[in-house]
Amino acid sequence: MRRVVGLTLTGLGAFLLVLGLLMRFYLPGQVVRYPLNEYVVSSLTGGNMTYFSQKDLTDLGGVSMQATSTVEGDVAAGTSSRAVWQEFTALQDVSNNLPVSYTSQRSAFDRRTGVLINCCGARIGNNTKVRQSGQGFLWPFGTQKKAYQVFDTTMLRPEPFRYEGTSSVDGTTAYKFVEHVSNQKFGSQTLPGALVGIQNQASVTLPEYLTATNTFWVDPVTGAPLSEVENQAVSLKDSTGATRLVLLNGTLTSTPQSDQNAVNIVNSAHLKIALLQDVGPLVGVVVGIALLIIGLALLASRRNEEELSYVDEQPENSTV
Repeated sequence: MRRVVGLTLTGLGAFLLVLGLLMRFYLPGQVVRYPLNEYVVSSLTGGNMTYFSQKDLTDLGGVSMQATSTVEGDVAAGTSSRAVWQEFTALQDVSNNLPVSYTSQRSAFDRRTGVLINCCGARIGNNTKVRQSGQGFLWPFGTQKKAYQVFDTTMLRPEPFRYEGTSSVDGTTAYKFVEHVSNQKFGSQTLPGALVGIQNQASVTLPEYLTATNTFWVDPVTGAPLSEVENQAVSLKDSTGATRLVLLNGTLTSTPQSDQNAVNIVNSAHLKIALLQDVGPLVGVVVGIALLIIGLALLASRRNEEELSYVDEQPENSTV
């Protein structure tokens, strides 16, 4: 009986030891991934902003705005290694209760690194010809203190987000990444000349320019943004570089409620990751070693008893 118990404990101990090592060094890379069924609603707000009102055909200043973004995963388009998320953002003039703009994005990305993949109907707005690359909605798991190329949906290309320090968001450690865009051309618009002060032309086509400082605070464990500030100036300029029309100017900041929701989500992820790659492996290794020691001790004691029994059963030598 002791031999059976010893073999059982030894086998179970070896299994738990191997399982603990696998949970620490192999399984996290296989099972810790971004979800397919993401659904998050977040908001940014700003005051004293300026924008071009298509309703009034003039710049409106000193207004309060709110940008509401909804990110939803397309589960059917995802796989074990790829996720597809869609984001829809509505920018609203809160002061005058007027819509300002609507933007959308559909992106496929690696579920471990967050790097964008061109497939699955990826698009910016209705533009399916844009090749998305770099980081998309997320930084990678185990985000490092370095610059990352992050896809800019306005410039339609990756832009460097540089690491600029460590702080916290609602008590959770966050890495600060900042993007600087200085007077970069990204598109054009055609509109009546009189609207932009060019009276001698019925219509003109002017380039669009962006100057922006976008700041994200990112959870280094999951790579998820926790908070953000977008300071942007979008304008139409003529060939001399003079501003003819301000399309948008001001700063939008994520709301405390959105920040807290993001922190709650990553804290839940932290717990699951810790159970998988820290607590689970520790328990497996400790219990496995303990069972191995007990099992081997039982087998050794059983072997000693058998040897003693064998000696006792041998006939004693006699002399004449």
